[in-house]
Amino acid sequence: MRNTFFLMLAVILLGQPISAQFKENPVLNIENKDKKFLNYGYFLGFNSYDFKFDYKTNLGEVDEVLVDKSTGFNVGLIGEMRINEFLDIRIEPGLHYNARNLVYTKFPSPENTPVNILREVKSTYINFPLLLKVSTKRFGNFKPFLIGGPSASLNLGSNETNVDDNSSGTFRMKKWNYNYELGFGIDFYLEYFKFTPSIRGVFTLNNELVPDVDPNSPWTGNIDAMRTRGLFINFTFE
Repeated sequence: MRNTFFLMLAVILLGQPISAQFKENPVLNIENKDKKFLNYGYFLGFNSYDFKFDYKTNLGEVDEVLVDKSTGFNVGLIGEMRINEFLDIRIEPGLHYNARNLVYTKFPSPENTPVNILREVKSTYINFPLLLKVSTKRFGNFKPFLIGGPSASLNLGSNETNVDDNSSGTFRMKKWNYNYELGFGIDFYLEYFKFTPSIRGVFTLNNELVPDVDPNSPWTGNIDAMRTRGLFINFTFE
């Protein structure tokens, strides 16, 4: 819901220059923009990260761990190499910040205190995606596209090498994650630059969790795997 609000706000603010691109016979802006072999730009945006948990044993209808999500931000650079009119290869190194709260639901009384059941997971990812952009033919001053590919993320807040674990209040995650990303967007050719709103999902492939030393830990003992699922809303300027 928050991401949708931010997207609608940005579209409203840019409504006049963008709406002009949908006229029947618009004046073509920056006609040769996509004909260059290399293009550069930057992006700003928002993210919402979640976790998908796989459990060794199902302990009931309510998930053992609930995720309280929040909205974070993205910022980064873009490098694009043209293959042909419809295909481009892109690299988008960027910084993605987000915080999630984990709530453990299976602690019995009197152990279900905030110290035991709450874990704050602050994540600062440096993301390195290698993406294939598949575009349609340009229609006047706009062009829809699909985009996807693999990425690797360095989690600066992982605590992977920390000797403390959840018994000391430290939730540990692996430093490197490997993902795939899928999304879509529309290139708008404005008078002086290309503006692109896009929506993208990111799906981690590896298990991010570093288990506690105690194999029967109430925090990690029943978790078989934990993987990030995320949604990006980015605004690109080229």
